[in-house]
Amino acid sequence: MEKLKQRWGITSNWQMGVILLVFAITGSTAAYISKPILTSIGLDRATTNPFIYWVLYIVLILPVYKVILICVGTIFGQHRFFWNFVMKMLRRMGFGSLVPKDK
Repeated sequence: MEKLKQRWGITSNWQMGVILLVFAITGSTAAYISKPILTSIGLDRATTNPFIYWVLYIVLILPVYKVILICVGTIFGQHRFFWNFVMKMLRRMGFGSLVPKDK
């Protein structure tokens, strides 16, 4: 836990708990929201090829997760941490030209 706190630049256990709670809420919420989005565009598990469905589900869940992560992080008072986390994630995924540079 201490290595993670150092890596993320966190000093208190309270902040660490809040961050882990935000990650838990975000993952569950993104998975929950992505299914109705796929259904609304006409794709459901019963009528769509399973390979196509799951590939589209994963492709959809990635941007949904990032948006929800920043929103929930902001609600819990950790906007800066999660904004930087998402920008770093986007750079690692190859979208570095679309995100602002580190200061």
